[in-house]
Amino acid sequence: MKKIFIFLVIVLIGIQFIPVEKTNPQVEAEIRAPKSVMDVFKKSCYDCHSNETNWLWYSDIAPVSWLIIKDVNEGRDHLNFSNWGKMSPGDIDKMRREIWEEVEGGEMPLGTYTLIHPELKLSNQDLSIIREWAGATPKRWKSK
Repeated sequence: MKKIFIFLVIVLIGIQFIPVEKTNPQVEAEIRAPKSVMDVFKKSCYDCHSNETNWLWYSDIAPVSWLIIKDVNEGRDHLNFSNWGKMSPGDIDKMRREIWEEVEGGEMPLGTYTLIHPELKLSNQDLSIIREWAGATPKRWKSK
């Protein structure tokens, strides 16, 4: 048992030296929405769905860092509020509906994220704000 424990410690220390790329590319065409909507998105969505990720200390510790980077990259690939204005009006309408469907279904924010950060769970008020925004007239909140 002692040899296994020593081996695991050496492996855990060794994997810390595997380089990982945590990025925050330039914000190119950020979403424009009412302040109440932006407050909700920045609080509970931006870490995975924007180029403004707040990389906390534990995102430097492997293997947790690998999972966090994977989630952020996948989140940005699917929806990136920092590039929102590059989408066509039709894609924006579709994405607004998708955002509401994911939030309403409890799929977002991720359970693993809110487990670590329970204060970032969406409140009933947050849900109402997103629901109203998702049903708003698309031209009213057009991106830059």
